[in-house]
Amino acid sequence: MEITAKRPWLDSLGDVPATLEYFQGSMVEMLEKNAKLHPDNIAFDFMGKSTTYKEMVENINKCARSLRTIGVRENDRVTIAMPNCPQAIYMFYAVNMIGAVASMVHPLSSEKELQFYINESESVTVVTLDQFYHKFESIRAKTCAVNIVIARIKDALSRPLKVGYMLTEGRKIRKIPEDAPVIMWKDFMRLGKSCFWNYKVKRKGDDPAAILYSGGTTGTTKGILLTNLNFNALSAQIVATNPMYRPGDKMLSAMPLFHGFGLGVCIHSMLAQGGRCVLVPRFTADSYSKLITKYKCNFIAGVPTLYEALLRLSNMEKADYSCLKGVFSGGDSLSVELKKKFDTFLYDHKAVVQIREGYGTTETVTACCLTPINKFKEGSIGIPFPDTYIKIVKPGTDEELPYGEEGEILLAGPTVMKEYIKHPEETAKTLQTHSDGLTWVYTGDLGSMDEEGFVYFHGRSKRMIVSSGYNIYPAQLENIFDAHEMVQMSCVIGVPDTYRMQVPKAFIMLKQGVPADENTKKTLMNYASKRIAKYALPKEIEFRDTLPKTLVGKVAYRQLEEETENENKVS
Repeated sequence: MEITAKRPWLDSLGDVPATLEYFQGSMVEMLEKNAKLHPDNIAFDFMGKSTTYKEMVENINKCARSLRTIGVRENDRVTIAMPNCPQAIYMFYAVNMIGAVASMVHPLSSEKELQFYINESESVTVVTLDQFYHKFESIRAKTCAVNIVIARIKDALSRPLKVGYMLTEGRKIRKIPEDAPVIMWKDFMRLGKSCFWNYKVKRKGDDPAAILYSGGTTGTTKGILLTNLNFNALSAQIVATNPMYRPGDKMLSAMPLFHGFGLGVCIHSMLAQGGRCVLVPRFTADSYSKLITKYKCNFIAGVPTLYEALLRLSNMEKADYSCLKGVFSGGDSLSVELKKKFDTFLYDHKAVVQIREGYGTTETVTACCLTPINKFKEGSIGIPFPDTYIKIVKPGTDEELPYGEEGEILLAGPTVMKEYIKHPEETAKTLQTHSDGLTWVYTGDLGSMDEEGFVYFHGRSKRMIVSSGYNIYPAQLENIFDAHEMVQMSCVIGVPDTYRMQVPKAFIMLKQGVPADENTKKTLMNYASKRIAKYALPKEIEFRDTLPKTLVGKVAYRQLEEETENENKVS
């Protein structure tokens, strides 16, 4: 019996072809093709200032020439640690234009994490904002980076907004010393005048283009190497599965570009297809809702947390969402109840669409499965994209299971990563070629499939906390706590949170003689905050005299999860 979903997008599910043609050049070439078709269309909006496709491509070229001038060459790596802002867009595609590889990292990562990302990718150049300069300067000597390029939000603003910004947010930013060994963005862009030719490098679809970070199958942070084709294929799939899309349609780009969802769906899929991105550098539910109505956005994409936050707003009575053509949820499980509530919310605010849940992994850039336009099944994460295959197997094997049975979710298709950099053993475990000739990603996620090819996500077989769409790996946090001189042993679990769905909680067994008091708790939290990204910091520390153990002597984290769950039921 054929149990692999190989013909997912049927005529009855939205008139989407089962297979597509994909651009085989670089990401920036695909973007340039569309820019020639729509030079005067707006490519993106940022805090009230609009940039056309022609202007965007001109700035990408200037940026590419400057990168060559400071010595960045083909296959070099460049770390980009920035929020959604114009300079980040220019830099991402400029790196691609000169044949280098962009390493995308969270600017709020801890110093230790940033040091790891730069060295793991072997980046020769780092690009970040002025507000993060001091963090990078403190680790610079411990990294392989040669240059640091510093951009400022104010430089991307219109004149009236620039004044207001400098009187509010800008005042909070610590000054950068005048003799700091960095290149300021304006100076950097002027350097390109010294480079007149031979800065563009011809790249193919299979050439590496970007590195995103995830925990892999073991929960240890790894760089996921993605190709031009991975991103270009995703762009084609997104548009094909949304036939209502038209060039010029607006996407509210709030998901960050260091995340596959933000970079792949909200940025590249739009810009490579003539769309318009409304860039959101820092998310708040209130600003998000205002931007939807201000720009009459056609598409919004986000994690369940975002939609839960919108439901909480008190000033939404008159909001008109009739402009929406597509509302997508991914990055975390969307509960049946939240979907019902948000669908009602959309209906009450004149939208004619419902929220469509998707699924994917960073190993496939992001989404590779989506609920069709006109067929929804409760609890399902949808069906695979064109040319993307999903099958359910007995965990850790290639033995396919019958429809309806729970097993490990495997993915194959044109968006599958090239490798985990510097981790050949983990790459070999995660990417396996089967007798059908396809290379399958072993996701570590559990699910099932019905006879129509609809996929159902049941949970994660690997230990992971998903908080506001970010993957947090308890083992990493435990290693950090265990390294402290006060700590004998630690265990981190995810606990429910009304806003972020889950947040980390640390159970700590202190060394003999160390007082289990507030001062100790404060010391450990200060220690952790310097080594753990803000979004991954435990919300709470609980001291225990002992931690429960399994029969083989490991900490029984599931027991702690059950205890916490029972406590929540009682309270």
